[in-house]
Amino acid sequence: MSSTSLERCGPRYPGTRYGLRVDAAQLLSGFALALVIAVVTTPVGVSGAVFLLPVQLSVLQVPNPSVTPTNLMYNVISGPGALLRYRSSGSLSGPLTRRLLVGTVPGVMVGAVIRVHLLPGQRPFRIVAAAVLFAIGIWLIHRTRSPRAAVAALSDRRVTVLALAVGIVGGIYGIGGGSILGPVLVGSGMSVLAVAPAALASTPATSAVGAATYAVLAWTTPGSIAPVWSVALACGAGGLIGGYLGARVQSRVPETWLRLLLGGLAIAIGGLYVVQSL
Repeated sequence: MSSTSLERCGPRYPGTRYGLRVDAAQLLSGFALALVIAVVTTPVGVSGAVFLLPVQLSVLQVPNPSVTPTNLMYNVISGPGALLRYRSSGSLSGPLTRRLLVGTVPGVMVGAVIRVHLLPGQRPFRIVAAAVLFAIGIWLIHRTRSPRAAVAALSDRRVTVLALAVGIVGGIYGIGGGSILGPVLVGSGMSVLAVAPAALASTPATSAVGAATYAVLAWTTPGSIAPVWSVALACGAGGLIGGYLGARVQSRVPETWLRLLLGGLAIAIGGLYVVQSL
């Protein structure tokens, strides 16, 4: 028998009839990889869910579209690790976090509906997302290496509109949005030390709303869109610990390095989308 097999995971209603049973070795791998990813991505305001997509699809064999709500649940579980550290340092206070939440929360609900009813395929969006992320990454690295370049500051309204758009993307593909919000906000001139906690703070709340929206849609939608709970819990636990550790070391890394790392992450994510679209 294969190391992964189907098992009953809940009531027999459309959309959540089956889940995957993943063996202990795979879950341990998911935990370890999520921990390492979170340590690296948390200091720059990225939850790491995007990097977990290939891990879940290839290593843990989580099928589409279940990977979307599974990633959202990862964000819900892992997010408090970094937020606890940022809260103890007072980094979560301020209007930026509130503006992001005002946009991302309704956005993720719209994104979930689009994902289930309008975009059953992922390839077209991944190509577009790759182009956008490549542009953001190159722009951010150029801005860091040329600090005298002109900066187009974002108004409060534009930040909220951007957060809404990112929330929609997060609802479609199960990412927290920090990987997109971070490069744009930092590239517009905001300090990465202010952007990172605000972007991460919007991730668990947005993901919780997104997961709840998928749960509602599951009652009326044919096919399985339920999260694989064992994977979400294992990866979430790794991300919880890794997020706390990543937030702890953030202040010890020069901001220039963090900006370059964030730009590199954006380019890497775009590359992943291109590979997955081939």
